[in-house]
Amino acid sequence: MSRKVCAIGTVPRPALITPGASPGTAAICSTVVPNGSIAITTLPSAGAAASGAAPAAGPKSVASSTISAARIAFVADRTFAKFTFLKLDPAWQRREPEARAEDKREFLAACEDFAVDRSLRAYSTVGTRGDTDLMLLAQSPTLADIHTFHVVLAQSGLAKWTTIPHSYLAMTKRSPYSDAAARPEICQSERKYCIVYPLDKRRDWYRLPLEERRRVMAEHIEIGRSYPEITINTAYSFGLDDQEFVVSFECDDPGRFLDLVQELRGSESSAFTLRDTPIFTCIAMSTGRALDALDGAATSRAALA
Repeated sequence: MSRKVCAIGTVPRPALITPGASPGTAAICSTVVPNGSIAITTLPSAGAAASGAAPAAGPKSVASSTISAARIAFVADRTFAKFTFLKLDPAWQRREPEARAEDKREFLAACEDFAVDRSLRAYSTVGTRGDTDLMLLAQSPTLADIHTFHVVLAQSGLAKWTTIPHSYLAMTKRSPYSDAAARPEICQSERKYCIVYPLDKRRDWYRLPLEERRRVMAEHIEIGRSYPEITINTAYSFGLDDQEFVVSFECDDPGRFLDLVQELRGSESSAFTLRDTPIFTCIAMSTGRALDALDGAATSRAALA
C-alpha cells in the first residue's frame, strides 16, 4: 500500500452528501510516498507568505522551523468499481427544456462532487444499446463512498426519470495468472470506447490445478498482448455480485476489438467460459456531454438560475 500526501491543513475530500453542496477544503498535493515513509511538507514562513513567495514543493526530510507534518491518505491496493447503466424514461424528453436542463445540472453536480478525489467516468450508450442510455463507472477504496454517491445521485431530478437495468459491482486485485501488479483503478485511458461485459467461468475451471490454469491462460494473455492498442481491464466480483468478473476493454477502433474477441474464441480458455453477456459498447465522453446526449440539448452546464 502507498500513501498520498495532502497539504497541511487539508484532508482527502469525500463525496458530498447533497448535490451542489459547497465543497470543503480539498487536498492540494498528491505526492505519493512508499508505505512506511514519513512525509512532511514545507510551509512558508510568515515573511515569505506576506511577500507572496511560493511554498517549497514536494515532501522534505530535513527538519526546520518552517515544516509541519502533512496529513497522509492511504491509497488502497484494491479499489471498488461500480458499473451503473441507466435507462431514461422517454417521457422525460417531453418535459420543458428548462426543466430538463435543471435535472441534468443536479445530476452533474452529484457526479462532479464525487469526482473531486475519486475516479468517475461517464459513457454514452445512446445508439449502441436499446436498453441503456448512460453508463457511470465510479471507483473508490471504500464501499461507503460508492453507496453515498448513489444516494446523492438518486436525489437529482434526472434520476427520478431513470431505471437501472444493469448494475455490476467489482473490485480490482492482482491476477493469479500474471506477474503484473494490480491497477489501483481501471479505465483511466483517453481511448474513445469502452466495451464492458460480465463474465462467469465454468465450475470445472476452478477444479483445475493452479499451474494448469496458468498454462491455459498464458495463451489467452498472449493473444491479448498482440493487440497493444486495446487496454484490457479485469475486475473481480466473487461474493460481491452475481457475476465473477467484470471485463472492460478500452479502444479507439471497435473493429480491432471485434478481431480480438473472434481470435479469443478459438483459445483453450474460451471453452471454460460459462457466460460473457450482455455486452455494452460505450462511448467515452465527459459527464456533461453524456447527459446532453440524452436529449440533444447542450444545457447540462448552463448557468444555474
